Amino acid sequence: MSIIKKLKPGFLDHKDVTAGLYKHHFDFLGIWKRAILVTATVALVPLIIWAFSGYRLTMETIESELVLRTSQLISNSWRSVSLFLTKRRSVLDFIVHDHSLATLKDPTRLAAILDNLNNRFGGITDLGVIDSSGKQITHVGSHPMKSLDYNQLPWFREVLNRGAYISELVIGARGKPHVDFAVKRELPDGSFFVLHAVLMPEQLTESIAQIDVGAKGDLFIINDKGVLQTPSRYYGPIFKKLSLAVPQYSAKARVFESIDDHNDSIVIGYAHIPDTPYILMMVQPQSERIQPWYKTTWAFSAILAASIIMILLVTLGVATHLVNQIHEADQERVDTMHQVEYTNKMVSLGRLASGVAHEINNPLAIINEKAGHIRDIFTLTATYAKDPKLIELVDSVIATVQRCAAVTRGLLNFSRHLNLSVQTINLEEIITEVKNVLAKDAEYRSITVGVQVWEKLPQFESDRGKLEQVFFNLCNNAISAMKDGGHLDIEAMQENENFIAISFTDNGPGIPESDLKHIFDPFFYSKAGHDGTGVGLSVTYALVQEIGGTISVHSQLGKGTTFVINVPLIMPDKD
Repeated sequence: MSIIKKLKPGFLDHKDVTAGLYKHHFDFLGIWKRAILVTATVALVPLIIWAFSGYRLTMETIESELVLRTSQLISNSWRSVSLFLTKRRSVLDFIVHDHSLATLKDPTRLAAILDNLNNRFGGITDLGVIDSSGKQITHVGSHPMKSLDYNQLPWFREVLNRGAYISELVIGARGKPHVDFAVKRELPDGSFFVLHAVLMPEQLTESIAQIDVGAKGDLFIINDKGVLQTPSRYYGPIFKKLSLAVPQYSAKARVFESIDDHNDSIVIGYAHIPDTPYILMMVQPQSERIQPWYKTTWAFSAILAASIIMILLVTLGVATHLVNQIHEADQERVDTMHQVEYTNKMVSLGRLASGVAHEINNPLAIINEKAGHIRDIFTLTATYAKDPKLIELVDSVIATVQRCAAVTRGLLNFSRHLNLSVQTINLEEIITEVKNVLAKDAEYRSITVGVQVWEKLPQFESDRGKLEQVFFNLCNNAISAMKDGGHLDIEAMQENENFIAISFTDNGPGIPESDLKHIFDPFFYSKAGHDGTGVGLSVTYALVQEIGGTISVHSQLGKGTTFVINVPLIMPDKD
């Protein structure tokens, strides 16, 4: 037998054809399925709801933290870049108001100021003074340029209106990108002049390069038209048009979620730098910030999966055990009902046998008396006395009547002992009676029955009727199992001071080892080709237990079978 068959519960193969209209009450497979479904649903639904709610809350917390960190980072970066630009504009404003026009028009003095600026800040390549007409009157720097007219340039127009201006990244006369810083000073005579400085774009790039935006973050500056003013990790070099939409103006730093060109979720933070055309932008892929949470998510998922599997296994095990217990209890109920039916049939059979025996005994008594009277007449009458054939016929009739009377007495004894009756037992007498009841059947099949009862076997108290039924069942089974010409040995001996052992040994075909463990199960029948109910041995087993005894069986295929009954000398009390 395979392990699967051993572990497989019996109710899975249960079929009760006698259930009738109430078969749904005995559908153990359906009960098992419903129990698993209901129990698993009750256990798993709250768990799944809790897990889903926890996951959503966790993700919302992660997203909120990502937005908050991006907002803090863009705010800090905005302050840094604003400070970078404001410092340089403030220094130019200080220079233009601290020095006279004559001083600034001196190339030597202007060159000294440029050197001081670079020593302090660096990145300023040119410094020039422009009069109110837009003409450059003095210039120092890496690219000497004189007599340039800035009157038509946009930044010059802006500085006239604002007093100070920082331009977007442009390509000037020198053919290289740069940022223009310009500060205007009004003179007492109503005229003015402008101090103009040129800042290389690398300085603007370096102003944000030191800010840590993570391994995949991108921090860059664009103008109000969406043109890159600093290189971008994802969107290209300077002067390239940004593929993302230009954010709307806001006086504060803002953060929002969007989708990039590859349909990936990103978080964008931005801030407009005051008094400049610049917008500081930060782009963070959501995957980067969520990445550290993946391990936690996997751990959470593993715990959830393990919990679900554990709940399902426990539910399956408990439901299977409970339904199997119900099935076994139902089988015991069915077996008990069959035993009750069998007992009722035996009681009815005993009453029928008693009635038949009484009805037969009366005619037999009359026949016996009449035959005896006829024999007396034949004996006393000389005419018939000399005819031995007549006397022989009468004797044959009397012998036949006596045999019939013996059969009826056996039926009466059988019916008389069906009810519980504890009395002193003569074991040899009971065995002899059972042997006589089965004698004709054994004689017809040439089966010999040997009886050996030990001398000085003590008498004991037990239920005579139950013992007779046990002995009758075992002898009847042995005779039915053996072929014609078989032999049955019945032996009684004192096993110990408390028990008497009675063995029934036949030389029949034997019982397979696989059937021995089920031999006392109700309705188990191993005698193929013979009629039977399969309850004889189960009833025998129950009867032996009722009188406080034990029964065992030993068998070998092809050699025969031995049943051994141990009967107590003192029958235990039954409450």
